[in-house]
Amino acid sequence: MSKSQHTAILGAGVIGASWASLFLASGRSVAVYDPSPKAETTVRQYIDNAWPVLEQLGLTTQGTSGGDPDNISFHNNAAAAVEGTGFVQESVPERIEIKHALYRDIESALPADAVIASSASGLTLSEMQAGWKNPKALVLGHPFNPPHLIPLVEVMGNEKTTAGVVEKAEAFYKAVGKVTIRVNKEVPGHVANRLQAAVWREAIHMVSTGVASVEDVDTAMWAGPGLRWSVMGPTMLFHLGAGEGGLDEFCKRYSDSFNRWWDDLGELHLDPAIATELIRGVVAEADGVSAAELGAKRDAMLAAVLTATGKLR
Repeated sequence: MSKSQHTAILGAGVIGASWASLFLASGRSVAVYDPSPKAETTVRQYIDNAWPVLEQLGLTTQGTSGGDPDNISFHNNAAAAVEGTGFVQESVPERIEIKHALYRDIESALPADAVIASSASGLTLSEMQAGWKNPKALVLGHPFNPPHLIPLVEVMGNEKTTAGVVEKAEAFYKAVGKVTIRVNKEVPGHVANRLQAAVWREAIHMVSTGVASVEDVDTAMWAGPGLRWSVMGPTMLFHLGAGEGGLDEFCKRYSDSFNRWWDDLGELHLDPAIATELIRGVVAEADGVSAAELGAKRDAMLAAVLTATGKLR
């Protein structure tokens, strides 16, 4: 198999295992590094669970020879895992000292033309680059969980990134069925996490001030704007919300209302007392259904939405 078809996954937690499933489905080989002695067992189990959905979505037939869930190897040495790879997805825990130690271990073994992308959601690219002698090949490649189903990847490089590497990463992600956006300016949380953080802050505010229960706030989201947001973004949807007048007319009609709502949005921090209230609410909402069962239900519904909307690519 050519170098362009051989990939590595560094870190075999939930995110790494999901990436591995997707890369395998695309017809690529995958070398997995994780120091845990349980890594192979947990990753293989994850792939077994993910494969039927990947087949349903047609992702296992995208490669020239089709995907093979057994085209995978496991390593307890990170440098060995990246040898001969064309693309590396790093998903180790989000502690900067762990990432920097990993980068020191692999930098000399990484092929000269390989791209390494970090799944980091809380750390910035510049923070991670400090762990390299030359971070020319490192980009941000932040997915949404689970990566084998949610199309989005946020991609970012900067002045320390070699020209063309960001484009190469974007092309790779597109080839495995992803949708990418370009992050042009470094901010904590990138783009999509900041959007969902803003929504969750107001959801928590409404629960903590007695406006509605955890379950009803969740229902308001999935039965209301969440359905629309699964097919178009908020600005385009509001463009459609005023008929032929488009966004110009929408802003004329509703600016006063939105300004009033924004002025009334809550300011809060997620402290132990609020966390306890939310946990109590979500336990009631789950009504005894296990996290594994809820996860399976989520994945089945995501697959159905992706199939129905054609938003896979």
